[in-house]
Amino acid sequence: MAESNHRKNPLKMVEIVGKNLLTSVLENLVQNDVVKFEEEDKEKFNNAEWRDKRWVFVDALQRNPAMAGHVLTEKILNVKSKSHDVNAAEPAESTDVLKLCPREEFLRLSTEMADEIYPIKERNNRTRQALIICNTKFEHLALRYGADFDISGMKGLLEDLGYAVSVEEKLTARDMESVLRAFADRQEHSSSDSTFLVLMSHGTPDGICGTMHSDKTPDVLPYETIYQIFNSCNCRGLRDKPKVIIIQACRGGSPGGVWVRDSPAALEDNSFQSQKLDEDAISLRHKEKDFIIFFSSTPKPQHHSLP
Repeated sequence: MAESNHRKNPLKMVEIVGKNLLTSVLENLVQNDVVKFEEEDKEKFNNAEWRDKRWVFVDALQRNPAMAGHVLTEKILNVKSKSHDVNAAEPAESTDVLKLCPREEFLRLSTEMADEIYPIKERNNRTRQALIICNTKFEHLALRYGADFDISGMKGLLEDLGYAVSVEEKLTARDMESVLRAFADRQEHSSSDSTFLVLMSHGTPDGICGTMHSDKTPDVLPYETIYQIFNSCNCRGLRDKPKVIIIQACRGGSPGGVWVRDSPAALEDNSFQSQKLDEDAISLRHKEKDFIIFFSSTPKPQHHSLP
C-alpha cells in the first residue's frame, strides 16, 4: 500500500531516494574519519538502523557543534591542526572548540604561500560579518521543513569561526535584494578579511525564490544580482577578500536527474560568462572575483530538506 502511494506521489519517492543518498554520504564521512566522532558516538552510529542514522549523526554534531566547523576549515583552507606535536602546549580546557593550527605554523604558511592564501586579519582587529537569509513559509509554495535546524546549525558554525551573524527571514525577492545591499554597505567589511552569505529557500535555475513566488507571478532574486551586489565595483569593503556564498535551494523542477551517478558529463551553467575588466585608479581587476559559491544541488533538480 505504501509503495503504491509512493508511485502516485513522485515527490515523495524523490524524498525517500534523497534520504537514502544522504545517509550513504554521512556513513562515508564517519567510516573514513572525515568526521571524527567519539568512539561512543561512532559505535552508536554504526549500530543504528539505516533510517535512524541521520538523526544519530545530527545528535552527535549537536553535542559537538565545533566538529562541523573543523571539517569546513580543514577542507576549504587545507590547513590541518598539529594535534600530535610534542612541542605544542596542550590546553587543559575542553576540546569542544574549533582547533586552529599553531600561530607559528600559520605565520610560516602565510609567508611561504602568500600568493595562494588570502590574508587573515588579527582577531582583535577584525570585524567579520555573515548573513543568513532563510524563507520557510510561502504563499504559494510548500513549507520548508527543518529550516529552523538549518539556521541554528549554520549560525553556530559561523559564530565559532568568528563571524557576527545576522539572520533575516520571510523575505520577498525585493526584500532579499534590499537586505543584501544593506549588508554589502556595512562599514565593518573594511576591517574584515572575508564574509559568508547563506541563502536558504525554494529556487529556480536562475535564482532564489521570495515568499510570494508562484508560476504565474514569479518572485525570484537572480543569482547574478547577488554577484553584482558584492562585486569589486559595488562592495569595496570586500574587494580582494573571499566571499563564501552557500545556497540551499532547488535549481529547477526536474526530479531524479541528480541521482544519476554515472552520467558522462555534469550539466554546465553557462550563465557565468567571462567578465570585462574594470579599471580603477590603481590596477585592473575582475568585476566578479574572490567568490566561493556552494549550491545544494546541480542545475535543474529539485532540492529536498530533511523534515
